[in-house]
Amino acid sequence: MKMIIKIIVVIIAIVAVALVIAMFSKNKYTLTREITINRSADTVFNYVRYLKNQPEYNKWLSLDPNTKISYKGEPDGFPGAILTFESSNSKTGKGEFETKKITAGERVDFEIRFMAFTANGYMAVKALSPNSTKLTWVYNSGMNWPVNLLLLFMDMDKIIGNDIAESLNNMKHRLES
Repeated sequence: MKMIIKIIVVIIAIVAVALVIAMFSKNKYTLTREITINRSADTVFNYVRYLKNQPEYNKWLSLDPNTKISYKGEPDGFPGAILTFESSNSKTGKGEFETKKITAGERVDFEIRFMAFTANGYMAVKALSPNSTKLTWVYNSGMNWPVNLLLLFMDMDKIIGNDIAESLNNMKHRLES
């Protein structure tokens, strides 16, 4: 009986230490990826502002060819436009991608809502020359306590950042062909 009590005390101590570590661990992260696209800034901006183009380049939406996509809210290309998606692929899942703010010719702010979490960020364009544009994709998310403890063991920059980079490459290929 004493052995069982000792085991329970050790388990409680381990859980308590993990919860305390989680209280002082980061709970937010920001990922940034950039790419140069050989098209004018207007062309790139007018492509990223429309949610209807997401299935052409967004890695997560292309993982499952049977992903159900629909649109609601404001007209596409304006703040309040929402793309909804649902897939049996766990990496795509079910959620919404909403255009939150548009700064004409410069930036599109968005929010992604899943069942378990939300993320936000933006895509910004900057003309490098008349036919060359730098596109920056910034992605902000996080995990609430105590789940944020997982961020100590997960490389979100690699997990999500690589998918963002692949999406940017898909967009570059699409716009330059």
